[in-house]
Amino acid sequence: MTTTTTRPVLSKDPGTDNRPRALLAVVLAAQFMALLDVFIVNVAAPTIRTELAASGAGIQLVVAGYTIAYAVLLITGARLGDRLGHRRVYLAGLTVFTVASLACGLAAGTGQLIAFRVVQGAGSALMIPQVLSLIQRNFTGEGRVRALSAYSAVLATGAAAGQVVGGVLVSADLFGTGWRPVFLVNVPIGLALLALGAKVLPRDAGTGAERSRSLDLPGLLLLAGSVTLLTVPLVLGQEKDWPLWTWLSFAGALLLFAAFGTYEAGLARRGGAPIVAPRVLRSPGIGRAVVRIVAVMAVNAGFLFTLTLHLQGALGHSALRTGLTFAPTAAVFGLVGLTWRRWPARLQPFLVPAGFLLTAASSVGVGAVLRDGGAGGWVLYPVLCAMGAGLALAFSPALTGALATVRPEDAADASGLLATVTQLGQLIGVAAFGALFLGRITGPGAHVSAHALWVCTLALAAAAVLGASASLLRRRR
Repeated sequence: MTTTTTRPVLSKDPGTDNRPRALLAVVLAAQFMALLDVFIVNVAAPTIRTELAASGAGIQLVVAGYTIAYAVLLITGARLGDRLGHRRVYLAGLTVFTVASLACGLAAGTGQLIAFRVVQGAGSALMIPQVLSLIQRNFTGEGRVRALSAYSAVLATGAAAGQVVGGVLVSADLFGTGWRPVFLVNVPIGLALLALGAKVLPRDAGTGAERSRSLDLPGLLLLAGSVTLLTVPLVLGQEKDWPLWTWLSFAGALLLFAAFGTYEAGLARRGGAPIVAPRVLRSPGIGRAVVRIVAVMAVNAGFLFTLTLHLQGALGHSALRTGLTFAPTAAVFGLVGLTWRRWPARLQPFLVPAGFLLTAASSVGVGAVLRDGGAGGWVLYPVLCAMGAGLALAFSPALTGALATVRPEDAADASGLLATVTQLGQLIGVAAFGALFLGRITGPGAHVSAHALWVCTLALAAAAVLGASASLLRRRR
């Protein structure tokens, strides 16, 4: 049986050893950069469409191609890291992502940009699962808790920060390059992280038992197929007005998920190596964390998406102003995500349900402030700060608490599972709340859009209350 004593433990006192700080900075910087690219293109999409003369479907695939490849290949990336070494796969994914970013920035047409975005998403899928695995394997005790708190803060602030950075870069129009800097900015950052990563990331030293685990190609194909059939209609369904093929795709996804579960259960009974080890699913708090993460990520993504549509589409805000509107949410999320563990111990068990309830109240507050069709004035910003605090409390303690109990040898399985769940939650939020918002736009005008946003914020609040209820019910059992 393997033990953790053969692996480097880097959770030493930062005053005597800078390796933990350097490792965490490198992996979280890459994590942040990859997450930015999920959302940074949203505010650049109108400019891209104009300059490349892209169709509506084409620009949607520019936005969605990254997300689809990312979501479909995350589990595969986690297993490859477990098999080939987390350092090696992390650096390979970062290389693919950086090269693809350069290609996106130089793309001459819509087709090229879509193809390079898919490759960029594949690079992220290789890189991102290794972040959690490297944290799990190289930090212990309180050091791991601190690292996971920083990870969770980066994970969800990336969404709002993507809107901000995208707005700044597009509005700046550096050297007349328009939208291209939203991709090209990744190139110098990626090169710097590759150089630093080669120095500070520990050499792969996995045990023979880990490296001997099979890749489980049948399971990977079943999972990739089911996630593809789920994510493609979620991303494209609203634009296409939910034609028959989207519903057939959802049905196919359910069938493949069922086939995947049956196959994996049989593989485990035969002593094989399923994609996600059964003991990971039985780890304390993993099941509850999955439900919470799906709920909070759906609310987060739905909120960002619908408010962006209202601010740019109805109120006519620029990309810069729209992006900066989300700055308070991102800043408070990061602050709360990094400090919640210092709060009194008697409050810790109630942070997640309290976060969901604060999120619900803040969502209603945003809708109420903007309901008259105006910009909301200064009152909007305290409400957005409260939204950031609520989302952080609903997300960070749930993720940190679950991962803190996972054994280092299960880090790859847990990281792939939760990273995929995070992506699916975001896709579900954009699809469900986006459809609700757009379905109530019955004509032009800020008041029509404001009413649609009001309805959507009530639905977001209801979803957050359900998240709080699920947390409280689970606690009573």
